[in-house]
Amino acid sequence: MEWTKHRLCEIADIDISGVDKKTYEDEIPVRLCNFTDVYHNWAITESLANSFMHASANKKEFDKFSLKKGQVAFTKDSETRDDIGIPTYIADDFNNVLLGYHCALVTPHKNKINGKFLNAFLHSEYIHKYFELNATGSGMRFTLSQKTLEDIPILLPPFKYQEEIGEIFATIDKKIAITREINRNLDAIAKQLYDYWFVQFDFPDANGRPYKSSGGKMVWNEILKREIPERWEVKDINKWLEIKSGYPFKSEDYKESGLYKIVTIKNVQDRDLDTNSCDFISDVPKDIPDYVRLKEGDRLISLTGNCGRLCIVTEHNLLLNQRVGLLQCEDQYVEYAYFFFLSEEMQKKCGYLANGAAQANLSPIDICKIKSLVPSSQTLDTFNQIMRNIRIDFIEKFKEIQKLLRLRDELLPLLMNGQVSIRQLNSDLSVY
Repeated sequence: MEWTKHRLCEIADIDISGVDKKTYEDEIPVRLCNFTDVYHNWAITESLANSFMHASANKKEFDKFSLKKGQVAFTKDSETRDDIGIPTYIADDFNNVLLGYHCALVTPHKNKINGKFLNAFLHSEYIHKYFELNATGSGMRFTLSQKTLEDIPILLPPFKYQEEIGEIFATIDKKIAITREINRNLDAIAKQLYDYWFVQFDFPDANGRPYKSSGGKMVWNEILKREIPERWEVKDINKWLEIKSGYPFKSEDYKESGLYKIVTIKNVQDRDLDTNSCDFISDVPKDIPDYVRLKEGDRLISLTGNCGRLCIVTEHNLLLNQRVGLLQCEDQYVEYAYFFFLSEEMQKKCGYLANGAAQANLSPIDICKIKSLVPSSQTLDTFNQIMRNIRIDFIEKFKEIQKLLRLRDELLPLLMNGQVSIRQLNSDLSVY
């Protein structure tokens, strides 16, 4: 099969977005698909639209950067070289969603290049190396110039084969998206249960009825200045939980591959541990504490930058770096502690305590001096039992996602060089 080589500008239109996050009364109200949306998604679908931020745009921007099915967007500017050139496929037409700044929008020429194929091709190591070699800048900002974008070398098979390859990756991504949605729903159920039990105080009473709504006894607490359920206590957080900061690994020891991944603050996303961007280390220092070797189910909190972000460890061979904290407590408090720190009240307190000149920093000692509500042991035991079952399902689904991501990454070079049969792949994918 003959593949032909083209510059991207010969087969597609390329536009660099300058649509910012501000809102002006005399402009068109829009939603913005921003850098992080592009960076974290293989495809932008209609289901993501409600999570996009509100902004405004003028008529020219609206016409030029409204997202349309078949386009490809990718990151153009970032603080780190590795974060630029990350593409995503626009899988649906949108009425009022625009691409935000620090990104570029590619509109393929009809019957020359398929958008799904282009998205897959831009994920290849071949293009990653091109971006790595051609990115300009240093220090705080790296970027891809207009000429660099125009000159992206694209290898094209016949259009029909492009469509077939594109559909393979679209199928995998749909399976990933469905599994992620299941996990989002599990997470929402868990958070709703926490609010119902520990904010509204409608946990099950001795007869299985909602406690407060059924007339359960509430008593005034002078420390919190509000009523709390009878027999519940108020304690300093440090009486039942400790936040342990990670080990100060040396950045010069980081490798591109190795047995262990180093979890840093960049990996702790909002309710998600992104280990795909972890650095590696081959040898573990002899003096590291046991807790630095993370276990499945551990709860982490970011202590620098975007302070207070939390996530759950869902794999093995991870080591905890400094400025990421481990929530360490007795098993009875594990599930409660995670959602307690995720609560609106604690997120505000963490934000207030964070300080620092260059970037915000959160002190584990200061956090753990905060007064906290501690439910009865019976209530905690019941809550833990329910939450553990939800967490088991969550981790299993997460592992399914990781398996599909590995499959996608392994298939990409094989499909690009024709080493595997598309017909056989379609058959194999049916088992997932």
